[in-house]
Amino acid sequence: MEDHHASLAEDVERMLATQTDRRGSLRWLIAGASAAALPLAGCGGGGSDSGTSTSTTSTTSTSSTTTTGTTTTGTTTTGTTTTTTNGSCSVIPEETNGPYPGDGTNSNSSGVVNVLTMSGIVRSDIRTSISPGTATAAGVKTTVKIQVIDVNNNCAVVSGAAVYIWHCDRDGNYSLYSSGVTTENYLRGVQETDSTGTVTFTTIFPGCYTGRMPHIHFEVYPSLAKATSASNRVKTSQMAFPIATCNEVYATTGYSSSVRNFANISFATDNVFSDGYTLEMSTVTGNVTDGYVVTLTAGVAL
Repeated sequence: MEDHHASLAEDVERMLATQTDRRGSLRWLIAGASAAALPLAGCGGGGSDSGTSTSTTSTTSTSSTTTTGTTTTGTTTTGTTTTTTNGSCSVIPEETNGPYPGDGTNSNSSGVVNVLTMSGIVRSDIRTSISPGTATAAGVKTTVKIQVIDVNNNCAVVSGAAVYIWHCDRDGNYSLYSSGVTTENYLRGVQETDSTGTVTFTTIFPGCYTGRMPHIHFEVYPSLAKATSASNRVKTSQMAFPIATCNEVYATTGYSSSVRNFANISFATDNVFSDGYTLEMSTVTGNVTDGYVVTLTAGVAL
């Protein structure tokens, strides 16, 4: 006679084993799917850096990167880097104008220097010095667009304001101040905001010098007429760039010193951006061949 009790026990044991295997398979499938969804770690500038690192794909896709509590959304297309900051209506942080402003607040080797009063400083293309300078700054072509909004007026765009920008060349030197370029005034210029509150400059992507993340300085003035004296400025701030874009640019000819300097700095150790840079992070589109367009919204309280 068959032992039915033994057969039943064996059946139950086989059924439990099957369920356990299924649960184990399900857990592995879920874990695999979760791992595939995790973003790859970004490169450059140190592990604590923040920014958006985008990948190149054959089709257009939308991605989201969350870093240090800030979510930035962008679009990636073939051969193009795009990074978008949040669009909150906030006053952009006040920052130092640094040691090389050329706005009349300090001196170079020849005395007080104020490029704002120079004939020709109101211009869009700032790559070439204006007289008496003659040099043209080499580097990856970059279009800078800054839109000024008034946070005291429901963040309405501000037309008729003025913006002065300046930054270092690809070697990390500032015209008017750095050795070898004290007689030059390139990479400095003023523009009046248009009907959309925007100024547009043609320049080169700035290099990275020791101790600072790549950046562009700018000052906002209430009008073009008042953009001749730093005492009239209503905001001084700086523009930051995504790590992925910096790595792309610095891999090109002429930026070799930036590669070394960029590897030794991060947003966390930068003495300006370490306390936060969300509102100063630019949107970047383009590539090293065609050039980049960097865009920033600057909220001011007028």
